[in-house]
Amino acid sequence: MAINWNEYFMSLAILTSKRSKDPNTQVGAIIVNDKNKILSVGYNGFPKTLNCDNDDIYPWTKEEKNLFVVHAEENCILNGNIEKYGGCTMYCTLYPCHKCAQSIAQTGIRKVVYLNKKEDTPSFIASKKILENAGIIIENYIKSGKTITIEI
Repeated sequence: MAINWNEYFMSLAILTSKRSKDPNTQVGAIIVNDKNKILSVGYNGFPKTLNCDNDDIYPWTKEEKNLFVVHAEENCILNGNIEKYGGCTMYCTLYPCHKCAQSIAQTGIRKVVYLNKKEDTPSFIASKKILENAGIIIENYIKSGKTITIEI
């Protein structure tokens, strides 16, 4: 069973999200160019230079984690070469928040394909406005119903 490029890249974003240690919200993101080459990947987590093994110092409670966590979309942007993102597509497992939308718009990414979203939050409304006004195509990924099992 062959999968198409959209299925392939979204499945990689989902797989990448599994690297996150966040017990509640695991998010993954992938940036690809128009030749279907992966330029960067990212997931939500604490900055890589912090020693984050101590949950007492960096707890995963919603109120406290948001002070420290770098979102998947931002990590994805930072992990690659920003100068090469013009015209690219970002696949993400969650609709970007307004801060990530600002970063996406700044890079020249032309399209965002997302799996899930949290509607009617102020952040979602601002994000949608930022992406639309930046001329970025926003596409809701519709699951194909295919299942891929990988034994590791």
